[in-house]
Amino acid sequence: MGITGHLKRLDWVLIASSLLLVGMGLLSIFSSSIGRGDFSNFSKQLIFVGVGFSIMLLLSFIDYRLIRNDPYFILFLYGTGVVALIGLLLFAPEIRGVKGWYRIGEITIDPIEYIKIVLVILLARFFASRHVEVYRLRNIIFSAIYFVPPILLVFLQPDLGAAVLLLILWVVMLLVAGMKLKHFFALVIAGLLVFSLGWTFILQDYQKDRLISFVEPELDPLGTGWSQQQSRIAIGSGGLIGQGIGGGTQTQYGFLSEPHTDFIFAAIAEELGLVGIMSMFFLLLLVIWRIIKIGLDANTNFAKLFAAGFATLFIVEATINIGMNLGFLPIIGLPLPFVSYGGSIIIMTSIGFGILQSIKTHS
Repeated sequence: MGITGHLKRLDWVLIASSLLLVGMGLLSIFSSSIGRGDFSNFSKQLIFVGVGFSIMLLLSFIDYRLIRNDPYFILFLYGTGVVALIGLLLFAPEIRGVKGWYRIGEITIDPIEYIKIVLVILLARFFASRHVEVYRLRNIIFSAIYFVPPILLVFLQPDLGAAVLLLILWVVMLLVAGMKLKHFFALVIAGLLVFSLGWTFILQDYQKDRLISFVEPELDPLGTGWSQQQSRIAIGSGGLIGQGIGGGTQTQYGFLSEPHTDFIFAAIAEELGLVGIMSMFFLLLLVIWRIIKIGLDANTNFAKLFAAGFATLFIVEATINIGMNLGFLPIIGLPLPFVSYGGSIIIMTSIGFGILQSIKTHS
């Protein structure tokens, strides 16, 4: 099959909807840059998008079965990710109380995004080779051995949001792979017990404050509850068509914290209104549907499990980010995929999309 034939087999609906999401994010990042008078984030995001799109196209030409059939390579990827997370605790600078990024000049690198994709690949490979015995408790325990080190290392940074995301990813992939309900409920009970112990002995005061402020943000309107209250104000002031690019008061005058990352949904709602966020919802649902469709159409268990895991990442990150902005969920610092600023998430999400495109073209 030539290059032209290969390109025709790509899922262009997935590509187009993803690029439109990226475009909405770029527009909002450009707008929030106006108030600060600094367009460096916008410029860097353009570069990240270009690099990510190129990687996606490149990976689409590579047969995904080369990765699936090489367990040693997958373990190497996993080991590299764990070492990178350990290195954060030892060498990374502390940014806003979290040691979650390596800094190289003006660029920050977040290995958490890398380990997410690697864990999806690893678990898809693990369960694909044991599809008849997924119900066995020992396989659930063995899969936990892969997940526990990254979750603990991420939690120690401390990054509660990423730790929760990895935990949800593990449980959902267990369910998709065929875990028995009795094992699922046992995990839920164990999780509640761990949370109770963690609240008492592990969670730091600021992490408890975030969860408390989620329930009652009015208790600390100028502290932990500030961001969520300003987000609600921004969303409410957007109305039907918004205040226009560069016209959002919460976004432009600094009331809305992190309008280019954690609270970009609120920034878009303020300046593009209900029309803007409904368009975003449509694009997000379109992306999720195409990911799931690629998995359903695939002819191998690995491909189906990878698509399920990647869809889980996308759904959970989008749901938690939007829930944070609306005040339905606590602020735990997860970006909105393809919309929020960030090179690591753009490039790693593009890698995931590249593998999905490879699954579609090589199935």
